[in-house]
Amino acid sequence: MAALDAFLEFVVDQRASDLHFTSGAPPTVRFNGELFPVPFRDLSEPEARRFLFEIMSPEQRSTLEKTQELDFAYELPGFARFRANVFIHRGGIGAVFRVIPERVPTLAEMRLPLALRRLTTFTDGLVLFTGPTGSGKTTTQAAIIHELNCTRPVHILTIEDPIEFLHSEREAVITQRQVGTHTGSFHDALRSALRESPDVLLVGEMRDYETISLALAAAETGVLVFGTLHTGAAANAVDRIVDVFPEEQAEQVRGSVSVTLRAIVAQRLLPLADGSGRMAAVEMLFNNTAVAHMVREGKSHHIDAYLQQIDATGGNQSLDRALLGLVRSRRVTLEEALKQARYPQVLLSAATDLPGNGDEES
Repeated sequence: MAALDAFLEFVVDQRASDLHFTSGAPPTVRFNGELFPVPFRDLSEPEARRFLFEIMSPEQRSTLEKTQELDFAYELPGFARFRANVFIHRGGIGAVFRVIPERVPTLAEMRLPLALRRLTTFTDGLVLFTGPTGSGKTTTQAAIIHELNCTRPVHILTIEDPIEFLHSEREAVITQRQVGTHTGSFHDALRSALRESPDVLLVGEMRDYETISLALAAAETGVLVFGTLHTGAAANAVDRIVDVFPEEQAEQVRGSVSVTLRAIVAQRLLPLADGSGRMAAVEMLFNNTAVAHMVREGKSHHIDAYLQQIDATGGNQSLDRALLGLVRSRRVTLEEALKQARYPQVLLSAATDLPGNGDEES
């Protein structure tokens, strides 16, 4: 047993989400979004390096020395898996370990909006997941992949860095590839993806021109593509895609996205009012004639206003409306909702005017 394992077991036992293990500070856990130091001394640089190198392979250590950062999955058999990011910082070496549940949670267990089940009915096109780091995007995607795995006889191909949730085949055939282990990069894997005959393709990160263009091309050929973007809102996701292309291609790309886009899901995690955990507030944008027109005409900045005005039409829902539902159902406090709201004053007014009788779901 590695010395670090005791800290990781403590994180799981305390139902925390992360372990921060950084030289110059004591080990720290994240619980319900807040950081709490573990009763332990400040880690020296040699000590932190010794703890971390003990769980890394020689190849991983070599990669860290070359690139100054490393992502990998670490497992305590029969206990838990972790997504690890090790990095070099001003004070030496550091790492963050995110707990990955052994079992994939269902959409119902996560209390996500029923409209998200619609994502599992699509047969082609592009579905984007956005939100800040740590907002639960990967877990939501895993729940949707699990739903597909249980209900449809399709080939699901995932490209991840690293592989987080492990899926056991049920109705579907599932192929999971890890960047750095099974393929050189996201775009390397995407180049060969269509030759692997996927029906559903999950791309863990869409950051650069080549990855985004290949993912978009796959969606155009009839594959259902789930992709992750690091943007804060549904409206920003379209601009993020268009902006990676040369300016002369912008119009063509907007046209392609307007046709292939099926939905954009943006989410934030908030602590529950009773302190029992956290819950996602989910913004959902499903493509329709109005949305396609805004994308095609380069008016994606109008999408946010569109979401604010509509009343759950076709499953569409703004972040603020999702937050209002959580406040009215007393799942989260108004104070926490206001921290995440796009228009805090509007949310405050709506929450004050409406009775908190808990009769509205998010």
